[in-house]
Parts: sequence; C-alpha cells; structure tokens
Amino acid sequence: MFKNLPNLKLLRTFEAAARHQSYGLAAQELCISQAAVSQQMRMLEQAIGITLFNRQNKNMVLTKHGKRFYTATFNALNTVQTALNTLRENDLFGSLTITSTVAFTNLWLMPRLSKFANLYPNIQINVVPSPNFEDLANSDIDLAIRFGQTVEQHTPKNYQCEQFGEDKVLPVCAVSLQQQHRFSKANDLLSTWLVSLDKPNPYDWAKWFESQGNLDYQTHNKWTYVPSTDMAINAVLNGHGFTLAAEYLCKELIAQNKLCVPLNIAHPNTVKRYFVYPTALKSNQRLAAFTAWLKSEMNSTCNDNPAGT
Repeated sequence: MFKNLPNLKLLRTFEAAARHQSYGLAAQELCISQAAVSQQMRMLEQAIGITLFNRQNKNMVLTKHGKRFYTATFNALNTVQTALNTLRENDLFGSLTITSTVAFTNLWLMPRLSKFANLYPNIQINVVPSPNFEDLANSDIDLAIRFGQTVEQHTPKNYQCEQFGEDKVLPVCAVSLQQQHRFSKANDLLSTWLVSLDKPNPYDWAKWFESQGNLDYQTHNKWTYVPSTDMAINAVLNGHGFTLAAEYLCKELIAQNKLCVPLNIAHPNTVKRYFVYPTALKSNQRLAAFTAWLKSEMNSTCNDNPAGT
C-alpha cells in the first residue's frame, strides 16, 4: 500500500511552488535554491508521468492535471499538519518518567500500573525507583512522588510541590502471627521481633511506644534493621514480628488476609504525600492525566478501612 506515492519532500516543494506559481518564491520559503526546486519538480513529474507546470513569462502556471494534483496535495498535507498540531496540543502521546520510593513503586504502583495503561495506552510510563530524593534538576525525571515531612524543604525553587494527602502509620504483622499470639496492647509487641528502618526517620518505634507512655521498648532486644519499608513489610509478611507502615502500602495485603493491624494505634506522625515536578510541566497533559489517576486511586485505597485483625 502507498508504494507508488512520491517522496513527501517533493510534495511539500510542489505545494509551495504551485501556491506561489513561482519556483523562486517557493525556494525562498523552503530555504533552498531555485535550481533545487526546479530539479525536484522535474523528478516529481517523471515519477508520476504527468506535466504539472507550464512556464508563462516568469510564472510557473499549473496545468489542468497540475491543478487537480495541487488540490489533492494541499488537502493531504493540511490533514497531516492538523493531525500533528492536535497531537502536540493534546500531549497524550509520549512518555512520562517518574521516580518514587522503592516501597511505593513495588507495593503500590506496579500492581496498579495496568489500570493506567488501559486508560491511556499512548502514554509510556518509565519508572525510576530510588531510596533517596533524586536530583530532579540534573535528570530526565518528569515527576517525583514523595512522602514524608521534609519534602517541601528538599524541593528546588523552580519546582512545583503539590501535597495530595496524608496517611496514618500503623503497626502491622502477619495474620498467622496474630492468630498465634492475639496481641491486644502496645506492650504485647515487645514479645516478638520489631522490624525497623536502619536510618533515623520520623516514623520510628521509639516515638510510637512513647506516644503510648511505654518506655519498656528501651530494653527490648529483638530488633531487625532493614534499609527500606518494602523489605520490612516482606519480613513481617512471613511472620517476622511487626513493622510500622503507612496505610496505603498495606491495604491490598490486608484485603488478601495476609497482613493485619491488631492494634489500631497510629504513629503520632503522619506521612504527607507530594507530587514534585518542574514548573514548566505544570500544563503538560500527560502529567495531569497521571497525577489525576494516581490521586483517584490513592483516595480509593485510603478511604477503605485497612485496619483488620
């Protein structure tokens, strides 16, 4: 199909020459020489076997067949240009590179990404998981999904920092462990392993126990330290004690009756959620589509009660 169509460059040159009825004016518009226009028109006439122009004094006048071909060429090129303009304005075709924590990426985003792909099949999502705040200014990342209490102070001035909610942090364990021990108060957790991040953070066990007026944790000797929340959740998922985790990360596992929240006692610090992106992308429709979808999904996740025993 379309095997015998002339080269698109020849058609573009023909359209300009026919519109101006001048090889010289066409050459000026296309920033090429008049000789190049003349040569291309000879090539086009030879390719289609039709005479398109007759010279009259200094003008190149279209023949009868040339007029018909010009109408068809103009309409075709106009259709292509209109389509390109629509795509550029629509901006829903192309890629979007995002970064977030390893835990959010593995436990929340990737299991749901097919939903977004079904809604927007022409948007390619590239995911860059990272345990740190990536240097957005020196990377090709369009959007960072960040969590915590220090996001705003880590955001460059030429970036938008949009908060889109916050979540409780709760103690979670495997359903099988709860069935064995029936934990009912904060002090009960000291009979098992406590899994914690190995770096200081606002959501540690010390603040949780202290918020309950319990200082016995200071002599507790069953600690496991890991570098990321997804590792902590994976440990407790397999029966290794408790960890503290944000609601949205555990919702699906609780719904599947794998994790539970025996003590619905929230950590005193909540996890704030943010979108961080370059100010120049504020009107980008791919970004708008993705952030709107993610907010809707997260609101749905967090409106369901994840606490279960």
